[in-house]
Amino acid sequence: MIDFEELAYHQTPLGELSLRRRTEPRANNQLIYEVKLNDEFLMSSLFTASEEALATLGIAAVDASVAGDALELVVGGLGLGYTARAALDTERVAKLWVIDTLADLIGWHERGLVPLGRHLSDDSRCEFVHADFFKFPELGSALLSSKQPSRLFDAILLDIDHSPSHWLASSNSGFYSAGTLEMLAQQLHSHGVFALWSNDPESEEFMRLLRSVFAVVAAHRVEFPNPYTDGVSGCTVYVCNRSVLVS
Repeated sequence: MIDFEELAYHQTPLGELSLRRRTEPRANNQLIYEVKLNDEFLMSSLFTASEEALATLGIAAVDASVAGDALELVVGGLGLGYTARAALDTERVAKLWVIDTLADLIGWHERGLVPLGRHLSDDSRCEFVHADFFKFPELGSALLSSKQPSRLFDAILLDIDHSPSHWLASSNSGFYSAGTLEMLAQQLHSHGVFALWSNDPESEEFMRLLRSVFAVVAAHRVEFPNPYTDGVSGCTVYVCNRSVLVS
């Protein structure tokens, strides 16, 4: 039994990044992986339902009659890879770019230090991009490749900040504005979808902001068992369609 093991540690521009593996006695001694940035937990393999729901809800909102079965997606934030894995497990996805500003986190996946690392790295549809996702609204596909600077996407899935009002870095705050979200919407096909994970309950203020940019906006509460509280916890997944589709 592994009580506790630090698998990797790096000093990054954002602070101290560490990967830990341990058993959790409150979850029947389940072996879990955790990513920490300074004193904050970025991701735990004990809680993955909402990260997976970000992909499944976002992709489900892309109208199949318009988009077909060769979707091209962007994921902002790699974490432990559960959003990316859920997207790749959807047969409709033909290409997936995962953008993360932490090169070491990408390296852990490529080296197989995390459970889903090889699953993602070995999938020819998946490409890791070491970049700042928050430059994507302005740069679009040029951030991914200079060869196709005008490419549009079927869905953009974002899981970086804790919520629209609780940011991983204060510089991220400018993303949550009408101007930046409008630029982001321009990176989508007319049938495209933007979906965002938040650890907070639905925010009516944020919903108003999203409605000022996108034609259709919904907030989904995703619940999951929490062995720390012996109860149920929940997160929010916002799903936004760029336009209203007419059949």
